[in-house]
Amino acid sequence: MAEEIKPDKIVDARGSFCPGPLMEMIKAYKQAKIGDVISVYSTDSGTKKDAAAWINKSGNQLIGVFDKNGYYEIEMKKVK
Repeated sequence: MAEEIKPDKIVDARGSFCPGPLMEMIKAYKQAKIGDVISVYSTDSGTKKDAAAWINKSGNQLIGVFDKNGYYEIEMKKVK
């Protein structure tokens, strides 16, 4: 069983709509240190695709996109 990664920063953007969750994630990214794990909670299904695309485009690491109970969790690791 894979070990669960504990995020350094959790961004709770549930109830916010595009582009809100992505903007909140980018804000947390700018304040994070290299190696930090950021987890974004969102109820907007578009965030799954938009956040993953931004993470990959920015050269950071997408850890995963997870369906939780009523929301999505997008985890990234800051590597740049």
